[in-house]
Amino acid sequence: MKSVNSEEMENQGSVLFYHGTKANLKPGDLIEPGFNSNYGKRKKAAYVYLTATMDAAIWGAELAQGEGRGRIYTVEPTGTIEDDPNLTDKKYPGNPTKSYRTRSPLRVTGEVTNWQGHPAEQLKAMKDHLEQLKQQGIEAIED
Repeated sequence: MKSVNSEEMENQGSVLFYHGTKANLKPGDLIEPGFNSNYGKRKKAAYVYLTATMDAAIWGAELAQGEGRGRIYTVEPTGTIEDDPNLTDKKYPGNPTKSYRTRSPLRVTGEVTNWQGHPAEQLKAMKDHLEQLKQQGIEAIED
């Protein structure tokens, strides 16, 4: 699994990262592991997740549990990030979704307010698929 630290990311040019959630945050806030996950059985998360694609962030905002509307924040990692094994390896070789995880906090740098969600039928299909996985006892990977 490839790991990249934030200094290496800066050397690769300006990469904008996003985090989709329902939490109401403001610039400077930290998104940290150790809180209940937005997904699955909502166990304490060992990682926080980020992506370099708006589509993946939209999914995160739409699928997050909790009350309120989905939100998408721009974030900067404070430590090393690695490919998210939930969306890479055999599922999507090469990480085309540009999805990552980290054990270090993410610093909120702003909020994206002009995004459009997926069509209702596409969102329903994804939620139905996730429910099927849940019924089969399949949870997200937490190595």
